[in-house]
Amino acid sequence: MPSLYWFRTVLFLIPAIALYTLVFGAMSVASSFVEKSGYFAHWCARTWSRWILATTGVRVDVSGLEQLDPQGTYVFVANHQSFYDIPILFWSLPHQLRIIAKESLGRFPVIGWHLQRTGHMLVDRSKPDRAKIFAWAGRLTTNGLSLILFPEGTRSRDGRVGKFKAGTFFLALDANLRVVPLSIVGSRHVMPKGQLTTYPGRVKLVVHPPVDTTGMSSRDARAFAERVRQIIAPIAESDVETARRDVSDAGLVAPAEETPARLAEAGRDGRSSAWRG
Repeated sequence: MPSLYWFRTVLFLIPAIALYTLVFGAMSVASSFVEKSGYFAHWCARTWSRWILATTGVRVDVSGLEQLDPQGTYVFVANHQSFYDIPILFWSLPHQLRIIAKESLGRFPVIGWHLQRTGHMLVDRSKPDRAKIFAWAGRLTTNGLSLILFPEGTRSRDGRVGKFKAGTFFLALDANLRVVPLSIVGSRHVMPKGQLTTYPGRVKLVVHPPVDTTGMSSRDARAFAERVRQIIAPIAESDVETARRDVSDAGLVAPAEETPARLAEAGRDGRSSAWRG
């Protein structure tokens, strides 16, 4: 029998998030006809993110923001654990953020229209237009925008950080943009990969010092990708064994049988506040 969290997700959260997407997506698209910078559209994206986190019951604890220039342009690089990583980053980072997404997302109503009209880049991964991508990257700096990348290319099921794809860093290196590694801890417990179920909980976001790319190019991408991964992984993976021990010590289930729901219960620390503290 499905859990109460499954019913909560299907009967309440999905309709609520669909409504948020429709309302803020429509506002974003409408604003793009009169406000070309995309700043208001980004406000819509941040507010959409905040409401999703609040409704789900997710609290994000952020550290390291003081290392960033509020007016700076950065390429934010994060490990990827959950669909919730996007709202976590959009709400937690006080920068004008843009993403590179699959071209197919542009065909989705509301979300696709938002991406197409508000400064995001849609890429055909089978034959990416590098000239178009680099021209777009040049506008990031000119307009004071920053970029979010997930170089693993997929979500981690167990919290361990996968290999970073070197090609993800071509743009940052060839354009000499500063790269900011981000460690996301615990978002996989909010919405486990492969499950239509969400759980309240706490997520930690650690902002590492920016990495200078001056003098580097795409020829350095493989070594640079591993360098950034080595910065992100120790903290991103810090709860992998801890979560197993917490569940085992609590007597909830043997480590080999741990489940996302019980991991969430063990790591929730009795709180489910929705706001970033």
